Amino acid sequence: MIPSELLRSIAELVGEVDSAAIQSVGGGSINRSYRIPAQDGSVYFLKTNKVSALDMFEAERAGLFEIATAGAIRVPQVVAVAVAGDTAFLLMEFLDLRGSSGAAAGRLGSMLASQHRCTQSEFGWSRDNTIGSTKQINGWDPDWIEFFRDKRLRYQLDLAQKNGFESERGKRLLQRLPDFFVGHQPEPSLLHGDLWGGNWGVVAADEPVIFDPAVYYGDRESDIAMTRLFGGFGPEFYAAYNAAWPLDAGFERRCDLYNLYHVLNHLNLFGGGYLRQVSDMLERLISS
Repeated sequence: MIPSELLRSIAELVGEVDSAAIQSVGGGSINRSYRIPAQDGSVYFLKTNKVSALDMFEAERAGLFEIATAGAIRVPQVVAVAVAGDTAFLLMEFLDLRGSSGAAAGRLGSMLASQHRCTQSEFGWSRDNTIGSTKQINGWDPDWIEFFRDKRLRYQLDLAQKNGFESERGKRLLQRLPDFFVGHQPEPSLLHGDLWGGNWGVVAADEPVIFDPAVYYGDRESDIAMTRLFGGFGPEFYAAYNAAWPLDAGFERRCDLYNLYHVLNHLNLFGGGYLRQVSDMLERLISS
């Protein structure tokens, strides 16, 4: 299941592992993932991919460190990112996730508001990373509208055009993007960047944890918008977030705008099954 050369590399990092008890872990379409028990009783989470994925794993490690430094929400601790033979791997602590509760969702909302108060002077990040397996362009930009237009929407719309999907309405949307930000001047907040329901969980004592980030500094509303795209958060989360830091007027109008980026990414990754959703979102945004 796991190449012997990789197992030797892991053993050099954490001591001998119980190879007979290694379990494959589902939940993702990009990497192979495993639960790795060590003979000293500790347990680790392993992601593997081709050597070409090393930069993706290094960006994930950097993103987890950025969130951990904010001190607001727990993330898994990274042990190592490296290459063994023809395999790139990311090794980190294994989180024993359990069922969520309203109390945990409320704590996550308050903690996320605290994380979002960790800010920078400009939008973006010090390195590029990935959203799913798609490259996510960062760098720094003092203007949020320009950053979101060029490094988020335009990038995905150009990919969609290369993939054979219509983009004329997308071009029209880019031209009128400033209309969505009248009276709204976001701060460059530390974002998870890919905060759907599968990227948070709960460990012992109802403690929320987040993982698999696509970190950058941007409008905090984009994190909140994505929590609504696929569900999985609950009313306690939103009530606690708004109690800690209320959202600005106009968020409901911008919610589709921010989620268009993620739905376009799904279109580019997985194909035409997302075309109708993209088309509906573009129509609503252009006519709003």
